[in-house]
Amino acid sequence: MTLEEIAQITTANAVAGSAGVSPENLPLLYTWRIEIMKLFNTLTQSLEEFIPKDDKTVRIYVCGITPYDTTHLGHAFTYVSFDALIRYLEFLGYNVNYVQNVTDIDDDVLRKARELGMAWDELGRRETERYLHDMDALNVRRPNVYARATEEIPEMIEIISTLLKRGFAYVSNGSVYFSVKQDPEFGIMARAVGLNDYHAMLAIANEHGNYPDDPRKKDPLDFVLWQAQAPGEPAWPSPWGPGRPGWHIECSA
Repeated sequence: MTLEEIAQITTANAVAGSAGVSPENLPLLYTWRIEIMKLFNTLTQSLEEFIPKDDKTVRIYVCGITPYDTTHLGHAFTYVSFDALIRYLEFLGYNVNYVQNVTDIDDDVLRKARELGMAWDELGRRETERYLHDMDALNVRRPNVYARATEEIPEMIEIISTLLKRGFAYVSNGSVYFSVKQDPEFGIMARAVGLNDYHAMLAIANEHGNYPDDPRKKDPLDFVLWQAQAPGEPAWPSPWGPGRPGWHIECSA
């Protein structure tokens, strides 16, 4: 198919679409778009043809906000981009199950709440509503499931328990840590983007909330799955004592 033919089809279908014609009645461009759709795979660092596991349904998870401050342009870029992708997939005829989380319990939420002199959960609700209002103003559609971390803690505890049973985690003074040395594939994504050794990964982790000098760790790069309760902080019961989840496990659950 030549570029001229593609342009003609695109123009004709744009006119038909504005007149309310459904995608099923635009077979030529509809088929062509499916054949050429490619997405960038971070792991392989290459464009790859999009082939869903299910012929009819596409499942998408997008990491959501930590609601402790105002929505910014980085949020807008992320969610507008995924909104465009989801709308396009639906145009192609797929059913999209879109899940997004909100990390409503986190070090940043607790720190900001102390600075403002307000309850951490009140701050989380306020900033979440502001975020949703901003996304509505950008015409970004809301996900099918909006999962708050504080509502998924039983699932997190279950995952942590499984990691402990399989030897990928350990308990230390009421906290639970993931042991990076027990996972032979740990760092595979980091190496894909050029972080080729332990020290490079540690440096990046330290810039993003890692505490390498935590005396409860076996390795500076290990990360917390369950954090033992600190004085004055909220906590939930667990097999390892009262505490709260680390942000890595929040996204996983």
